[in-house]
Amino acid sequence: MSGSRIDLTIDGTIARLRIARPAKLNALDAAMVDGLFQRCREIEHHQHIRVVILSGEGKAFSAGGDIEAWSGENPERFGRHWIRDGHTAFDALARLRQPVVAVLNGHALGGGLELAACADIRIAEEHIKVGQPESGLGIIPGWSGTQRAVRRFGAQTVRRMALLGEIFTAEEARRLGIVDRVVPTGTGASAAEELATSLLKRGPRATELVKMSINAAEGEETERVLEAMAGSLAAGTDELAEGLAAFRDGRKPDFGY
Repeated sequence: MSGSRIDLTIDGTIARLRIARPAKLNALDAAMVDGLFQRCREIEHHQHIRVVILSGEGKAFSAGGDIEAWSGENPERFGRHWIRDGHTAFDALARLRQPVVAVLNGHALGGGLELAACADIRIAEEHIKVGQPESGLGIIPGWSGTQRAVRRFGAQTVRRMALLGEIFTAEEARRLGIVDRVVPTGTGASAAEELATSLLKRGPRATELVKMSINAAEGEETERVLEAMAGSLAAGTDELAEGLAAFRDGRKPDFGY
């Protein structure tokens, strides 16, 4: 499935999500942001998907938001749509119930690094660089680059990137905890497949619950996680079966108390 240059292929239990705009170094425009959200919705509701691999086509992972797409927006539309729509899409990716493995096969800058931050595991090829250069353009990292990035990379690391404009190599990024593994150039995709295979050997339900619990601990989606877990627990009890039966029969439920 493809649309708005956000490609989704599903192979059994593995979904491969690819940013497919190589001529623009996979810079994201508004249609791509919307497409990313729609693809995440498809993945979320696909019963059999257990792992998601995120990558960019061509030489870059993602150069971030397309400057031509947002620079002409007036301040009101910029805040209301460009920023908020980006948050909606990126939140959907970060909060997928399946683990997400990002393959940084090329540079991840600005919004591209914010996109990578949505993944649970990041694999970087050794030649890539990461950073948040937005303040050099007179703008801020707007797709949770000062929020989720801080939670996942640490405040001081984000200060160095967002305030000072430091750009890190793959190995520097690994030492700082921005990426989890560094692999030779050209091997990121195979490394991600190996990692996905390892994840598939874990308990499916346990893996989902672990991811949700870690997200809640980070403050990523505490309310939704707690209610989803509690709702699943309640839905599996005899009390719900009795409550629904009583509702259908027009009587008061007998919970045995």
